[in-house]
Amino acid sequence: MVEGRPDWVLSRQRAWGVPITLFVDRKTGQYLNDPAVNARIVEAIKAEGVDAWEAARAQEYLGSGYKAEDYEQVFDILDVWFDSGCTHVFTLESGKWPELSWPADLYLEGSDQHRGWFQSSLLQSCGTRGRAPYDAVLTHGFTMDQKGMKMSKSLGNTIDPIKVMETNGADIIRLWALSVDFTEDHRIGDEILKGVADQYRKLRNTFRYLLGALDGFSEAEKVDVADMPELERYVLHLLADMDAKLKTAVDDFDFNTYVRLLADFANEDLSAFFFDIRKDCLYCDAPESLKRRAYRTVLDILLHAMVRYAAPVLVFTAEEVWGTRFPDAGSVHLLEWPEVDRAWLNESLEDQWQTLRRLRSEVTTQIEPMRREKIVGSSLEADVVVALHNEFAPASIAHIDLGELFITSSARCIYIGDLATDAANGSFAATEGVVGATPISVVRTTNHKCGRCWRHLPEVTEDGALCGRCEDVLNGELLRGFCGFARTKFDSREDAKARRGLVCAIQSVSRHAELGSSIFSNKPKSREANGP
Repeated sequence: MVEGRPDWVLSRQRAWGVPITLFVDRKTGQYLNDPAVNARIVEAIKAEGVDAWEAARAQEYLGSGYKAEDYEQVFDILDVWFDSGCTHVFTLESGKWPELSWPADLYLEGSDQHRGWFQSSLLQSCGTRGRAPYDAVLTHGFTMDQKGMKMSKSLGNTIDPIKVMETNGADIIRLWALSVDFTEDHRIGDEILKGVADQYRKLRNTFRYLLGALDGFSEAEKVDVADMPELERYVLHLLADMDAKLKTAVDDFDFNTYVRLLADFANEDLSAFFFDIRKDCLYCDAPESLKRRAYRTVLDILLHAMVRYAAPVLVFTAEEVWGTRFPDAGSVHLLEWPEVDRAWLNESLEDQWQTLRRLRSEVTTQIEPMRREKIVGSSLEADVVVALHNEFAPASIAHIDLGELFITSSARCIYIGDLATDAANGSFAATEGVVGATPISVVRTTNHKCGRCWRHLPEVTEDGALCGRCEDVLNGELLRGFCGFARTKFDSREDAKARRGLVCAIQSVSRHAELGSSIFSNKPKSREANGP
């Protein structure tokens, strides 16, 4: 736009504006450049303003060394854009704001300013200082109504931000502003804001889950990353990968990508995948189990990172989340960017789990028709067999609990070369199908349902009885409960012998799994099995 500028004249013929305070020799046409004359003009305008530049005072300014009749006094004004182009001088260089420095980090305005303020600042600064007065320029488009029409009071299509905030909250309008491509003209309206509100609710629900799942979490529960299961390490890889992309988006002022990365990670990687798989572990594993502790450790890392990422976008929500988790830790807006370890990046682990996620999606697709037809009530009632080509099978798939990954009763993989044998044995009976070139067999399980975790497992003897894991967890809880009772009841030195005797008795009883099963089962085998 500088190269194609239609004119390079700084003067304008107007009755108002900043005057070009020059005298021109009538004979030669040369400008008078006398420091003493210029000093008198400057002092007069400092004291009286631009109105001091009047014809009656020409001789006063010229002084005794020149005759007023020999010089033409110029009454053109500076282009008004030249005035705005000088703003960097009387702000950054004025000394009134010592914390500011020249040049400016950023000039921010609408796209029309490429011919206005941005350009006039560039021309003025290059002419006087040899470089632009800014390090970067950021331009934005204009906000239209939801039909793409310019807002106008006469058309009645204006959107009042105050009313939007009263209806949806300030975070909704901030989320909208950062979700659109602000470099182009963009739209806003009720239907558009409804979509933004839905996106907001999903992000808020992610934080709600994190807060609930971390209730009671402490430093003592943390697990080193090296000791974590693969799934947790994969999620940390995803976090580190997103962290790098978010930093790039911030540096590029690409807020649309920033918000999309954050929303996709919360919805697709966390809520629909990580949280979905590990909810069984969270609710049903023993509190001291490595997997559950590792899961909660990662949730703690995620909360610290996600609330900081969200803070510039969801200002009030992030403050609410942080204050709920850490009531005495001050404001989230005084925190810095989260510390995410680049060592968490693991490309080979990502390749493996991308394959597993693709398999999970295909299995889910195969189960859905059975759910619609009421063959199974949920995926937990399904037995799955997946036939894989050797080149698509993850190298370490053998140690992955596919039933947990698919959230099914059971799941196993066979190599494609064994497909004929399995088909002959009936493994690919009723609902055999091919999804994305991967043969998948899904049948309703014949296993009984655990009354605690709801998984259908071979060791569950009848619906409502407990699986081995739940028996162990509940027996452990029973023991801890009685031990706590013993410590409470027998807290004196005289009662120490009685306390030790009670603890030994509890430990002896807890070794009988049938008793534990009978106590906590919905259907005890017999009256006697309940014990005294």
